[in-house]
Amino acid sequence: MRSYSPDLTPPWKKKQPPAPEVAAEADLVVEEVSTGFCGAVVRCEKTAEGPTVTLEDRFGKHRVFPLAPRGFLLEGKLVTLVRPSAAAPQRPARTASGSLAVPGARARVARAGRIYVEGRHDAELVEKVWGDDLRIEGVVVEYLEGIDDLPAIVAGFSPGPDARLGVLVDHLVPGSKESRIAASVTDADVLIVGHPYIDVWEAVKPSSVGIAGWPRVPRGEDWKTGVCRALGWPENTGAAWQHILSKVRSYKDLDPSLLGSVEHLIDFVTAP
Repeated sequence: MRSYSPDLTPPWKKKQPPAPEVAAEADLVVEEVSTGFCGAVVRCEKTAEGPTVTLEDRFGKHRVFPLAPRGFLLEGKLVTLVRPSAAAPQRPARTASGSLAVPGARARVARAGRIYVEGRHDAELVEKVWGDDLRIEGVVVEYLEGIDDLPAIVAGFSPGPDARLGVLVDHLVPGSKESRIAASVTDADVLIVGHPYIDVWEAVKPSSVGIAGWPRVPRGEDWKTGVCRALGWPENTGAAWQHILSKVRSYKDLDPSLLGSVEHLIDFVTAP
């Protein structure tokens, strides 16, 4: 005679044990179980269909999911995401550059090493995204107003193993004037990196600024003025830059070519 289990309930109808509840704080990285979509929490919202969470993957793609029980994996373990409490605001877990924040950390005494960038706009953008990191590391950023005199500036700085110099150059592409000047500097304690854009404005993602793309400006025309004209902005490049800079909230608003270059410079200048 066959013996049967007294519980004939199909597995999919059985009540699942509850999963630990985890607050969906900003930047928490989770995986949605039904789709495998992995990303960082951007926001939680209350909708007519119930609470939802928006995730952003490493390519900047957003997906919205319901806060369903047992709906996410955190470090490989099943969890139930819940809306974070609004009663106790949390410190940002990361700086604008994506580094782990260090609450209460004091700025380090400035190093002998420096990072040079081409102009004021470059310096302001680096400060906005990497400022916290640079202060902790004691790295000062200065701007050159162009790189035509870079070899003389490097010689005057007198770089050495304990005073390394990093330089961020706009439009560092083969055959450009900038690439020829950079190639003339061969000091082992100097690192010159850059991005391919004519100006650092272009290193800000168009989607962050709210435009379809950065316009092409005819050769011989002032690039920044041409951009303002093509976008229908007032031809005030200072005001235009402040508008662009205000849209940058973190490294996610910048092109990867700039991110990699700046991180490389910081590592070079701070290496033991």
